Amino acid sequence: MPFDPEDNTFLLAGPVKIHPRVRAALAKPAVAHRDPGFVDVNRRMQERLREVFQTASPVVTLAGSGTAGMDAAAMTLLRKGEKAVALDNGKFGNRFCALAGTYGDATVLKAPWGQPIDLAKIEDALRTVRPKALLLTHNESSVGFTHPLEKIAKLAHDHGSLVVADCITSIGGMDVPVDKWGIDVAIVGSQKCLGMPAGLVFVSVNDRAQQAMHKENGYYLNLLKYVKKAAENDTPFTPAIPLHLAAIEALDIIHAEGLANRVRRVHKQAEATRRAFEAMGLDLFVPPGYRSDTVTAVRYPEGVDDSKVRKTLKNDHNVVIAGGQDDVKGKIFRFGHMGTVNDAELMGGIAATELVLAQNGAKIKRGAWVEAFQGA
Repeated sequence: MPFDPEDNTFLLAGPVKIHPRVRAALAKPAVAHRDPGFVDVNRRMQERLREVFQTASPVVTLAGSGTAGMDAAAMTLLRKGEKAVALDNGKFGNRFCALAGTYGDATVLKAPWGQPIDLAKIEDALRTVRPKALLLTHNESSVGFTHPLEKIAKLAHDHGSLVVADCITSIGGMDVPVDKWGIDVAIVGSQKCLGMPAGLVFVSVNDRAQQAMHKENGYYLNLLKYVKKAAENDTPFTPAIPLHLAAIEALDIIHAEGLANRVRRVHKQAEATRRAFEAMGLDLFVPPGYRSDTVTAVRYPEGVDDSKVRKTLKNDHNVVIAGGQDDVKGKIFRFGHMGTVNDAELMGGIAATELVLAQNGAKIKRGAWVEAFQGA
């Protein structure tokens, strides 16, 4: 049957499938953004977001993609002459490096995509450069890699540096205690682990970060304006009202499941997905110890065409997965397991992928994935 956007197995690394309650919220009548009822929506969002971020600091809401939050953090915090260290081992870490260099003076630490950057190298840069801020992408969804953020944050604070973390594909799906780990600015996109429509970005800003920011930097994306208005459960500019209404539904769903329960579920699904593909005889792109719990990247067997595989999955099996980008384009495929994805959807997606890989000449162990998945 042809691809059906209303009924398919949607396994991207964001955007993710949207719960019917969240979709229904988008159809609610328009409301005034200064109306007391909408102010109450913002108040509830603050409460729920603080639960998810595990922080007592304000969590502000901006209209835009996750990159808008990264841009806002770098722009509000840095000026030319102020030093930053940024980590680059994937597409989005590379983006944060570009932003750090746009607004401040950036020292970039690189590793091949999907490979860790040595902690000793990071510490040496912090000691030598003495940066105002360390910027990194916690969970590099372009390759399914997760930095040891807790350890890196400690190193940064030991050397007097603020920590600005793109947690766009980790918070809400992985355990990221923002206050406990000392993350000064944490950024999350709505369309990832939180299971919301695309178009919002949430940024937690603690007192240390606020004191270090420049109120004159920029205009629309200056985070200090949002922090000031968040104290009134408001935004400095007209918000994306329907997205706020959808967001509170998604946050209520997370609250009902329980953040710890969601983190455990996502971890089990991630482990099951990893074991399933390894049971087929396929190689995972990221080494053990650094593999993401929200997206798994798998190397294609030699000679298998990425575009053919994903096109067939979509058109013949109603299964949507992601390919590689930039440096790893055509070399990997990516399975997202975040938000409200369930085990049956993952199993259906894996089964279809096994079939299509075999049809495209991949030498794999047929059927071995079922026991491996269920065993996890």
